[in-house]
Amino acid sequence: VADELGVAKRQADLANAAKSRFLAAASHDLRQPLQTLALVQGLLAKNVESDKARKLVSRLDDTLGAMSGMLNTLLDINQIEAGTVHAEIIDFPVDSLLEQMREEFTYHARAKGLVLRVVPSGLSISSDPRLLEQMIRNLLSNALKYTKRGKVLLGCRRHEGGLSLQIWDTGIGIPDNELQSIFEEYYQLDNAARERSRGLGLGLSIVHRLGVLMGHRVQVRSRPGRGSVFSVEIKLARNGTVSRPAEAALGSSSKGSEAGHHVGSILVVEDDPDVRELLEVFLRDEGHEVTSAHDGVKACELVTGGLVRPDLILSDYNLPNGMNGTAVAKLLRDALHHPVPAIILTGDISTGTLSSVALQDCVQLNKPVKLRELTQAIQRLLPLSRTAIQVRTPRPAEVPGDGGPPVIFVVDDDDGIRGAIRAVLEDDGRVVEDYDTCEAFLAAFRPGREACLVIDAYLPGMNGLTLLRRLREAGHRLPAIMITGNSDVAIAVQAMKAGASDFIEKPISRGELLGCVDRALEQSRDSGKRTAWQADAATHMAELTPRQHQVMEMVLAGHPSKNIAADLGISQRTVENHRASIMTKTGTKSLPALARLALAAAVADEPAS
Repeated sequence: VADELGVAKRQADLANAAKSRFLAAASHDLRQPLQTLALVQGLLAKNVESDKARKLVSRLDDTLGAMSGMLNTLLDINQIEAGTVHAEIIDFPVDSLLEQMREEFTYHARAKGLVLRVVPSGLSISSDPRLLEQMIRNLLSNALKYTKRGKVLLGCRRHEGGLSLQIWDTGIGIPDNELQSIFEEYYQLDNAARERSRGLGLGLSIVHRLGVLMGHRVQVRSRPGRGSVFSVEIKLARNGTVSRPAEAALGSSSKGSEAGHHVGSILVVEDDPDVRELLEVFLRDEGHEVTSAHDGVKACELVTGGLVRPDLILSDYNLPNGMNGTAVAKLLRDALHHPVPAIILTGDISTGTLSSVALQDCVQLNKPVKLRELTQAIQRLLPLSRTAIQVRTPRPAEVPGDGGPPVIFVVDDDDGIRGAIRAVLEDDGRVVEDYDTCEAFLAAFRPGREACLVIDAYLPGMNGLTLLRRLREAGHRLPAIMITGNSDVAIAVQAMKAGASDFIEKPISRGELLGCVDRALEQSRDSGKRTAWQADAATHMAELTPRQHQVMEMVLAGHPSKNIAADLGISQRTVENHRASIMTKTGTKSLPALARLALAAAVADEPAS
């Protein structure tokens, strides 16, 4: 009998190991294409405009959510088995959890025609807020799933120095002979057809395992056809005090960083070309500098060769050529002599993988990760990178000696815009230095090297116009490009009169930015080309009638068509016709372009001094 029991146990262990291997492989293979879909969906959501398109993208998001939710449930089980889930017991008010569940599930209950009642409590308990939240969320979700009519109640009962957190429902109930079976993996009542909307039958298994982990006993009572009540027994807070970290521990109610949008240099290591390309597009749109590699070997070459010094590493776990994501993170940290924050994207839910990621102090995001989740993780980690602070510290603008590539100075107080401009320029091979104020730029600026200034018109303290005038008064002929808003034509005109060689209207496109920088540098090197450009502008302006010149000057001064019509004694329609003719004759497609041409022509017409 003992031999037979031993054989049976070995067979059961082998079957369990085979199940884990199958789940790990299936999860990874499914998550890769799902990750591509999630990134495409996120980028579409940012760019679609019509209501019909938004609805379609929203439906795609719902479907992705259902699929990834099933995979994440499998992952929860594996994380508990891997021992990577640890309870951090603190004292906190139970009402903060109850209120969060009310906000989260009220809509779902109403959508099913059910009443959700949450009874508040003034007591404090001793538990892990994050894990307890997951337990109660699973129990509430289960109660709503199996209740067709009536109500669901969430509340507390105090007894013997403890608190019983209870979920009552008026659902289908559970037969007595199945009260223990429901806590087994993949077990579901009344779902023989395995409907996708009913989940995988792992929610109660996770509740039971987390309860054992935290020492919270989970009980159930039920009457078939009448409903059920699940209870979680929790200890009351020892001294009645509430730990402040508990508020933050209820992560889903966090309002995010108040420090603004952080940007930095991100190294992406991903072997899937579709996922890699989509990550690059998204991260650059967010203003980050992005360098990518298809495997760990290439990533190490980029860092050791001095081509990139990342503020953050974003790597897939499963990579080719014998080096996984955690190994890449360790090698890069050693090469940089700095604990660079690392995010590991993984579709592998094997216990070995989960343990490896945790041991290397990396943040794990499970594929398919949504862009919102990825953004939150990046924003949380970038401020922690001392490398990011060092890279962003303004360096002296003077470089000894002549020669070398021109430096592009970017002055903008908006971190996101400044980071985006820097990323575009550096991606084009430019040398860039950025500053958040004019004062910081002036403190570092030393003439003597070929350079170009890209500056925002509106800045705290000294504004862009004042800086341009001060540079001109000091005799510095630094080519400058002014960044203006959509209705800042008058400011753009003043900027060019103050010495700016060009200006860019927000939103800034990559091609326009690079074109303006090239044109500014080229004209500063060769005065003949600038003279030719001015002469061409004067030729275009000569084609305008006196009335059109009048209209153009008033338009560039910022006057609306209605006021121009009143001042000139003509109809508004006539003003609009003149504006259209002006654009056609000059070959310009926007007011900033027209202002640029008019000012160039005005310079060409000035008598030589």
